Amino acid sequence: MPENEIPFERLISFMEMALNEAKKAQGQGEVPVGAVLVSEDWELLSKAHNCPISAMDPTAHAEIDVLRKAAKKTGNYRLTGTTMIVTLEPCIMCAGALVWARVKRVIFGAPDPKSGAFGSVLDINGVPGLNHRIEVTGGIMEKECGDILRDFFRKRR
Repeated sequence: MPENEIPFERLISFMEMALNEAKKAQGQGEVPVGAVLVSEDWELLSKAHNCPISAMDPTAHAEIDVLRKAAKKTGNYRLTGTTMIVTLEPCIMCAGALVWARVKRVIFGAPDPKSGAFGSVLDINGVPGLNHRIEVTGGIMEKECGDILRDFFRKRR
């Protein structure tokens, strides 16, 4: 296995953790997205779920809250070598924050055809002038990650 490649069992465990966070968001009436951030050694740094409605904060996406918590925990706003595991492809705001935080890789479940910034609507890695690129893998537990979102929006309609 290449250095720093996550063992598949651990990856699934972290995505399940992110899905549990998404379920917390859903239970609070928030769009069900959950995220975790792990270190280079695949140790959990932080986890969070969407909460912009309850926090009355449009930036309170799971990814942003995970970055904030991890930065406080590590004492550094740069989170080099880390991996974000998130149930939904990050939006433009979150992708920008991931770039500024110098996150090494993003692994997401479901693509977001309406606002995904790692290939669906925009590919932030293709934006000229940015001095950091993120390794991206999508489609991990895609069905489970997509189902929770589809169910949420179906019930709201």
